[in-house]
Amino acid sequence: MQRDQRNIVGLLIKGLLLTLAISHLYFAVAGYPGPYYLRGYHVAIGLGLVFLTVTWNGDKVERPSLINLLLALAVGFAALYPAINLEYVELRFMYVDPLSIWDMIVGTALVVLVLEGTRRMLGPALPIAALGFMVFALIGTQTSYELLVEQLFLTTDGIFGIPVAVSATYMVLFIVFGALVERMGVGQLFMDFAIALTGRQVGGPAKVSCITSGLFGSVSGSAVANVMTTGAFSIPLMKRIGFKPSFAASVEAVSSTGGQIMPPVMGAAAFVMAEYLGVSYLTVAALALAPAVLYYVAVFAAIHFEAKRLDIGTVPKDQQIPLLKVLKDRGHMFLPLAIIIGVLLMGYSAAFAAICGIAAILPSAFLRKTTRHHVTLSNTLAALEKGARNSLAIVAATACAGIVVGAINISGIGLGFSNFVISAAGDTLIIALLLSMLAGVILGMGMPTTPAYIVQVALLVPALVKLGVQPEAAHLFVFYFAILSAITPPVAMAVYAANALAGASVWESSIKAVKLGLPGFIIPFLFVYEPAILLQGDALTVTLALAQAVLGVVVLAAALHGYLFVPLRTWHKALLLIATVGLIYPDWRASLPALVVIAAVYVVSRMTAPVPASSKQG
Repeated sequence: MQRDQRNIVGLLIKGLLLTLAISHLYFAVAGYPGPYYLRGYHVAIGLGLVFLTVTWNGDKVERPSLINLLLALAVGFAALYPAINLEYVELRFMYVDPLSIWDMIVGTALVVLVLEGTRRMLGPALPIAALGFMVFALIGTQTSYELLVEQLFLTTDGIFGIPVAVSATYMVLFIVFGALVERMGVGQLFMDFAIALTGRQVGGPAKVSCITSGLFGSVSGSAVANVMTTGAFSIPLMKRIGFKPSFAASVEAVSSTGGQIMPPVMGAAAFVMAEYLGVSYLTVAALALAPAVLYYVAVFAAIHFEAKRLDIGTVPKDQQIPLLKVLKDRGHMFLPLAIIIGVLLMGYSAAFAAICGIAAILPSAFLRKTTRHHVTLSNTLAALEKGARNSLAIVAATACAGIVVGAINISGIGLGFSNFVISAAGDTLIIALLLSMLAGVILGMGMPTTPAYIVQVALLVPALVKLGVQPEAAHLFVFYFAILSAITPPVAMAVYAANALAGASVWESSIKAVKLGLPGFIIPFLFVYEPAILLQGDALTVTLALAQAVLGVVVLAAALHGYLFVPLRTWHKALLLIATVGLIYPDWRASLPALVVIAAVYVVSRMTAPVPASSKQG
């Protein structure tokens, strides 16, 4: 009897997950309903499923208890309350008409349920931050409890604000897209493609990890999910050819983290950024392209230098794959990604591009025998279910982030914090940037990228813009550090995930991850001081700026890993680090001496390098 009940409940949950995925696909094709209908439904079904599938202590539910079922029904009713009473909500004078007793009860209940659902799904950090901002708004400012509830519940500036809107329109679609392409064999394509490109090079498996994680991460948008997907193959291969477990873990963590800044898909927060900036998603992707390439150039160079220093070889011959064979067998699965890029370039919305990409997945997989076996009804439904499950964390995160943003906006905390940053920096941009970097990493350590970015937009971006930073650069700056927190101790989630696969010391892996990803911490400063890095400016200026930036991150990687054509001595590395600072600062009076220092280190290191034993014998 219990088994039958469990099966019935399991089918019900699967049905709701499929409803979540299919309904959002339908909205994207047929047209979106009004804000309160769409966002209320999104929160209702998303958080309802959280209570049905996750227990109070964060474990998965086999069979939801009665209390969890009641909580799911309660959050569904509370989230749909504004839509059910739409005429009343739209006709009342906001911040003037008093709230009814039902408004207060249901609004308070929804806030509590959002906090609890987020805690179950993502842990306590984000709900505690939201509670902190609410308490500060009530105690530290003149905000009344009734006004706070109204802001969070009966406006589109709180729980039903921009974060949830973006989650309901863009994010779910791309998460479903990622789940579908993964089930149709794209993960294997990315792995084979990377092996074909880099398998014959020194340190090949680590370079495979770099490329595969970048490709897969641009689709998945989750550093931890990326690590667990690609790391299961790449980490054992890196260890097998001689890399230390800690370095293998750091390579996978850093490479996977960068996927969130790599177009065409990027991480979920990129869609929120497009909404905040009032530009198309394609514009955000174009702005992020050069910094993302710089990030991976730096990681790739660091891997190469470390492999050369340790004399580590290639992927074993029996596992090497010709590029033509990869493209012949699975290259057709690049079509959905190509279609998304093409539709975006034609000027259509990100939601429409995602629908076009999703529509192309099954026909693309059916084109060749190597992937045709994936095209089954059960596999497709499993992909939709997985996409819906993956989106639950985003629903919880964006709803809770809406609480934070609503509390910040109604109480004026954001303006006060911006003034504090400007005051502490003394109108000195570099100090403001360093403070913002520190705040961004700390915020990002405890919560996913999307809510961390949203909080920073409210707290930090206004201060940076007031100090003269371009809005696009300011948003990208805080976006980067929200992402890089995944590899920053002590709460480096991507490193923890990779370390579980590598079996290394957590602290050692974390230090190596910071060392490997250090150029990524510098790139945001580069594009703040030199907008040409964001491809803004004439062709010559952009070309020179990018060439200087590429040289800068490569030289930094060489200095950190002690190799540039030959092994480097300590004073060589020190001089190269100083030269890197000169290349980062966008002024020829700093760049020219830096180039001279790099050239001198290169010549001297080559002249003083020990002669290989084979040359002596010859």
